[in-house]
Parts: sequence; C-alpha cells; structure tokens
Amino acid sequence: MNFETSQIKNEAVVKTKVEKLDASNASELKAELTLLNKQGVNVIIIDMSATKYCDSSGLSAILTANRLCKDTNGKFVLCGLQDNVQKLVQIAQLDKVLSISSDQKEAQDLIHQ
Repeated sequence: MNFETSQIKNEAVVKTKVEKLDASNASELKAELTLLNKQGVNVIIIDMSATKYCDSSGLSAILTANRLCKDTNGKFVLCGLQDNVQKLVQIAQLDKVLSISSDQKEAQDLIHQ
C-alpha cells in the first residue's frame, strides 16, 4: 500500500509511503480520505515526509482532505513537506489556504490548540 493510516476515534494520520504523489497514486489517497470521512473522521493529518515530488493530482488529493474536514467542521494539517513539495505548495499559493507544520508532533499541537 502507498499510504499508511492510523486512526483514533475521529482523528487520523495518513502517512505517504511514496516518493512521488502523482496521477499514478493520488486517486488511491483520495479514496482513503473519502473512506475516512464516511467513517466520521474529520480531523486528518497528512504526513508527506517520505514524498519528494508532488504534481497537480497530488495537490488535488490534498485539497480534497482539506475540503472534507472543513465541510464537517474538522481540522486538516499537512506536515513533513520536502523542499520541492513545499515550493510547489507556495507557487500554487496553497500555503495561504492549508495548515502546514514541519512534523507530526507540531501538527498534533496545531489540532489540539
């Protein structure tokens, strides 16, 4: 599997296990996020520390997570961005829309403020 999900009640951490989040696997991430949402999970952290590259399909999956959480009054945090992915997020100006933290611990702190 390309993604590892750990869940406690309505909170989940989805860890990418792919070097590239692109059209070949973004739909799998979207499916995982949709499934979590249907199970009542509305607090999601996506840890992308293993991912060095992301394209528009990957960004779309990330935005799906953000929307699903927002629509259910939950919280979404993206963490562990590598330099290339961070740059793409900034170019797309998603750093103004998404909550982004450096690592999972910081993401947990953001969620539980």
